Amino acid sequence: MQVSAVRYSDVLVVAVKGRIDYMNAEEFKAALLPHLVNCAAGRDQIVLDLSRLEYVSSAGLRVLMIAAKEVRPRKGRLVAVSLQPVVREIFEISRFTLVFDVFDSVQDALRALSPKAAAMTHTG
Repeated sequence: MQVSAVRYSDVLVVAVKGRIDYMNAEEFKAALLPHLVNCAAGRDQIVLDLSRLEYVSSAGLRVLMIAAKEVRPRKGRLVAVSLQPVVREIFEISRFTLVFDVFDSVQDALRALSPKAAAMTHTG
């Protein structure tokens, strides 16, 4: 599992590659939570790019739930994009589609969250 981040204005796109399961859920948590520090209303918004996430277990979902709860009191936005079919099914079965706004692409999420960030990607 690899986590990387790219900033577009006031939006941080955090890309996750590989699998998140009980073996690396704590490592994922340690990689994700520092990005949430500035996620608040009027500040950073976070887009989780899951286009290269192959699988997420209940341990990984727990980390995502912790992340959502972390930003909620500060009115931050944490959204998910580009879910692969297996991950989308897991999100739907576990009802995480009620926890996260889910977009088809990073560009769609950027357009919804921040026109300034969307303009920085050169495709919109």
